Amino acid sequence: MIEFKNISKTYRVAKRQAGFGNAMKALFSREHELVHALNDVSFTVGDGEIVGYIGPNGAGKSTTIKIMCGILTPDSGECVINGRIPWKDRISYVREIGVVFGQRSQLWWDVPIIDSFELLKNMYKIDQKIYMSNLDELTQLLDLGEILKTPTRNLSLGQRMRCEIAASLLHNPKTLFLDEPTIGLDAVSKIAVRQFIKKLNTERGTTIILTTHDMQDIEALTERILLIGKGKILLDGSLEELKKHTSQKKTLVVKYKQNKPELYTGMELIESKQEHLVIALDPSILSVSDAIAYLAKQTELLDVSVSGITAEEMVAELYKEFII
Repeated sequence: MIEFKNISKTYRVAKRQAGFGNAMKALFSREHELVHALNDVSFTVGDGEIVGYIGPNGAGKSTTIKIMCGILTPDSGECVINGRIPWKDRISYVREIGVVFGQRSQLWWDVPIIDSFELLKNMYKIDQKIYMSNLDELTQLLDLGEILKTPTRNLSLGQRMRCEIAASLLHNPKTLFLDEPTIGLDAVSKIAVRQFIKKLNTERGTTIILTTHDMQDIEALTERILLIGKGKILLDGSLEELKKHTSQKKTLVVKYKQNKPELYTGMELIESKQEHLVIALDPSILSVSDAIAYLAKQTELLDVSVSGITAEEMVAELYKEFII
């Protein structure tokens, strides 16, 4: 169980103008700006949930993760995870969590992967039988057999990320924090990582907090989304619930023969080519079936496809509505 209550965090950031003269002045007198990374943020995550934590750059996602990992101490508020306060009970707490930062590595750069795993085993004081069992399982599920003897610096990004995930799970954590776990991965590696994360949650009941800008990760893995912007939680719900806060317009792609049809109320032309139309439809004014029937009366329809708002479009609209 994760309980995040009324957490606030403010950074004091030094500011100065460009140029050598201003740099010299800054040695003696500096201007500072207060940045409110988190402002009275509260949410609860139940055991075994996968939650997508999304927001634009600078929204406060990384600060939240660092507080939940015990790296940062908030200015005010309470955070209790699995019965522990992260920044007060760090030694005992970190034995129960796993963390993957997509742009930072916990593996030693110049030694083989298996040596990094052995070092982590000793750091976490993992029982030998549990370590070997987890290592065998993770090696098989993440296809690490061929790369365990390879130094981290010689791995591709996709290979390294699979090893990072394995390293974070060797000690059987109850909670897993994933910060951009698929950043820079190719399509095959992304699918493999998503399948593994889903399997981990289903079979072990691991609680997972996922921060990412890749909405395909969100769609594939999460049932619940937290949207943060300017240090505040703006929305909390499923993808379907969040779609209710955005435009419900449908997109019709119509291929017709010869006669170009006229549009009816509720239709808006997006694109027009030879015998091809892209139309935005407002279902609250005109239903999809009525729209197709109206078009079919005017011309011979060769093909019609209907699509709703994508996850990327939905989140972009939410950002504009609540943040920008």
